[in-house]
Amino acid sequence: MRLATWNVNSIRARVDRVVDFLQRSGTDVLAMQETKCADEKFPLQPFRDAGYEVALHGLNQWNGVAIASRVGLQDVERGFPGMPTWGDPGMVEARALGATCEGVRVWSLYVPNGRELTSSHYAYKLDWLASLREASAGWLAADPGAQVALVGDWNIAPLDSDVWDIAEFEGSTHVSEPERAALHELVDLGYAEVTRPHVPQQYTYWDYQQLCFPKNKGMRIDFVHATPALAARVTGASIERNERKGKGPSDHVPVVVDIA
Repeated sequence: MRLATWNVNSIRARVDRVVDFLQRSGTDVLAMQETKCADEKFPLQPFRDAGYEVALHGLNQWNGVAIASRVGLQDVERGFPGMPTWGDPGMVEARALGATCEGVRVWSLYVPNGRELTSSHYAYKLDWLASLREASAGWLAADPGAQVALVGDWNIAPLDSDVWDIAEFEGSTHVSEPERAALHELVDLGYAEVTRPHVPQQYTYWDYQQLCFPKNKGMRIDFVHATPALAARVTGASIERNERKGKGPSDHVPVVVDIA
C-alpha cells in the first residue's frame, strides 16, 4: 500500500492537482489537511471518478481533514478521544480524522499552529498534543500489534536541521522545547517516525512569501509516525518536492510511504 499525507491548503482550489498526483503517483491512501471547507462543499466527484472513496471532517472555511482511499475506508472516526476545545464557546475543531484502510488505521492530523509562545493558541497546541499522546498510548496498550499511522501536518520541526536557519526561529513556535518534547513522547510510546530513515534531510513546507521556495527557505513539519508493527512493514518513503512547483501549488508537498 502506498500511503501519503498532504496539507493541501484548500481542496477546492487544488482538487485537480491533488487528483492528478494520486493518479500519477499510484497512491492508494491520501490523508489531507487544511481542506478549508465544510463537508457539503468538498469536491467529491473528481475523487470518485478516479476510483477513491473519501471520508470528510470539515466544519467551515478553516482547518479540515479528509482521507481518500481506493483500498477500503471503514470505521471512520471524527476526532480522537479527549480532544480539547478551542474558542469561546469552545468547539472541537476539525483537526483529526481516523479510518481503517486495508487493515491500517490511518489518522489524518492537523496539529494547531501555536502562533506565538505567549499565545493561548500555543497552550491549546500543547493540550492538543497531550490528548493525542494519551489516546495513542491507549490504542497501543489495547493492541501491541496494532497497525496505526499518525500522519499529517504536525507544525513542529523536531530537529534544528528541519528549518533553514535555526537562528531565525529563536523564541518562536515550531521549534520550542515543549513542542519538540511532545512529539518525542509519541516516539517514546513506540510510534516511530518512518520517513527520516529513507529521506534524512528534506523540507516539506515553504512559505509563499519572499521567494522562500526558490531560496529553499523551508521547514520539515509533515511526518508519518507508525506503531512498531506497521513501521516494520515500511519499505520506502519520499518527499515530493516537485509538487511545490507549477501553477497554484500548496505551500506543503506530499510525504509518501510504501508499506509491504
